[in-house]
Amino acid sequence: MGADLLYVVEREFAHPVDRLWYAWTDAAALEQWYCPTELAVVPGSVVSEIEVGGAWTAAVDVAAHGFVAYFFGRYTRIEPLTALEHTMSFTMSEQEFAARDVAAPSHVVVVEFVDRGQHTWVKFAQFGELPEGEPDRAKAGMETYFDSLQAFLG
Repeated sequence: MGADLLYVVEREFAHPVDRLWYAWTDAAALEQWYCPTELAVVPGSVVSEIEVGGAWTAAVDVAAHGFVAYFFGRYTRIEPLTALEHTMSFTMSEQEFAARDVAAPSHVVVVEFVDRGQHTWVKFAQFGELPEGEPDRAKAGMETYFDSLQAFLG
């Protein structure tokens, strides 16, 4: 992979692996939960083309601070019910989000799933570079994404 590991978030969910896979790969499902618990996904912003080279996008409304966080990338590895890997670029520019320039600076995200029968262990890892202190903030943020995922799953 070549990039530095920034952080890892892991959690076991009391749901079968196919339910977790669906939550991470279906655009309509992602639109319902892929944000911190106190924020919301911008309706219509999520794309999830589950194929190598397929697009991945999401926009999160950070209304309290007056901006939208736009994320986009391309799937680089897909192992059904086992692993997803994609690039992830970030911008606060709606125009950059619309352009989805694959040459934009990006991180690598790897999501792994371990089938434990009626439970599934999920590991989210982000690789790349961030300023000092930012990996801890990003990890704390992703923990709340997992909280949103838990609420979505019920």
